[in-house]
Amino acid sequence: MSIRVFRMHVQLPFVLLALIEGALLLAAPHLAASLLNADPGAAGLTPSGVTLWSAVVFALLSLVALFAVGLYSARQRCDVTGLVVRVVAAITIAVILSALLFFFLPGTAMGRGVLALAAALAVLFVLATRAVFGRLIDEDLFKRRVLVFGAGRRAACLSELRRRADTRGFRLVGFVAADGDAVTVPSQRLVARPPDLLQWSLRNRIDEIVVAMDDRRLAFPAHELLECRLAGLSIVELPQFLERETGKVRLAVSRPSNLIFSEGGGDTAWREGLVRGVDILASLGILVLTLPLMLFTALAILVEDGWRAPVLYRQRRVGRYGEPFDVLKFRSMRVDAEQNGAVWAAPDDPRNTRVGRCIRKLHLDELPQLVNVLRGEMSLVGPRPERPEFVAQFEQQIPYYRGRHAVRPGITGWAQLCYPYGANDEDALEKLQYDLYYVKNRSLLFNLAVILQTVEVVLWQKGAR
Repeated sequence: MSIRVFRMHVQLPFVLLALIEGALLLAAPHLAASLLNADPGAAGLTPSGVTLWSAVVFALLSLVALFAVGLYSARQRCDVTGLVVRVVAAITIAVILSALLFFFLPGTAMGRGVLALAAALAVLFVLATRAVFGRLIDEDLFKRRVLVFGAGRRAACLSELRRRADTRGFRLVGFVAADGDAVTVPSQRLVARPPDLLQWSLRNRIDEIVVAMDDRRLAFPAHELLECRLAGLSIVELPQFLERETGKVRLAVSRPSNLIFSEGGGDTAWREGLVRGVDILASLGILVLTLPLMLFTALAILVEDGWRAPVLYRQRRVGRYGEPFDVLKFRSMRVDAEQNGAVWAAPDDPRNTRVGRCIRKLHLDELPQLVNVLRGEMSLVGPRPERPEFVAQFEQQIPYYRGRHAVRPGITGWAQLCYPYGANDEDALEKLQYDLYYVKNRSLLFNLAVILQTVEVVLWQKGAR
């Protein structure tokens, strides 16, 4: 089951998990102070005292860090070791940020001993919570029971969902064949057409009916579905259902009308101005913080390739509304890497320099694109800008491809989080479906969520080539 918050679909189990962990993280500093014989209510009068404000700061930063390393993501598949590493990394990040904040606001700080013990308790609390949560909480308790009205080609894509993340929010009860459907779903999942759809749905505790008929012109059950809707059941069309559950626009089952008449997909002037303001302020902040790292990267490139070698690489890309611009990156390949024309990057690409392999893994080659953001050519979050040669090809082969150019391209984006690096036409189609989902559902909160989750991509080197 999911809830919609500012155009984002959030899984209810993760909301409950975050609330439980948030309460424990809030209690960790107070418990740490008590164990160290400090007075939690002393408002900082003792060296290791804890105020409510400092505990709230620690808890919030810890939750944000846990989110940033992917621990509130339905797509997270780490094992126990990976979970421990991510929890320790997140709490360490939270401790560092808390210490920095307390340094500038000393009146609300907590003692170093309390902060260290609170961090250790936080790691134990989070790991214990997830162990108990996984054993005691039945996922089916939060899943909607779904009946699919249709059993043909369009409905079959539901039975083909394999990723656990794509089916986390619902339990598929069965398929009802509609008039005109050539049945292609597994026969064991078929349900005989009930004479009274509402009564059957109530007896079987159906929460939602997905309309997935191949041809809705043949005996569309308007009266039956209306009766179910008025009785409180959710009725949703297949494209919207798949979009909500998988986080992408499934072009195979989408018609132009599904995109034309859908909600979202537009920005008011004040919202676009707000996003632009955040882009400018965040880019300036990141440039200042990473300036030493950028200077070191430039120096490493010059040391490897000689003092006359170019440090930056300018490449023509397609921006918003199809306008071309030059994207800036630290050069990670040989100077003659594309003397024979544009080609996709490959795993362990032999054109990469030694410095280039390192900075691509750490995504440091992307830092100069902050200048593109300040110029207004890019945003921090958006579809990755593609090369004109590939855009011309994809626009001929892939429907709705131009839709990704409705927004500014981004340094990071929803597609980069959900899908690995793409290097062929099939990958381009898959990433387009995630890009269209972002274009339809973009918001400032969505952008913030993407930025935070990009931390996981950088730390665990996902998608780099």
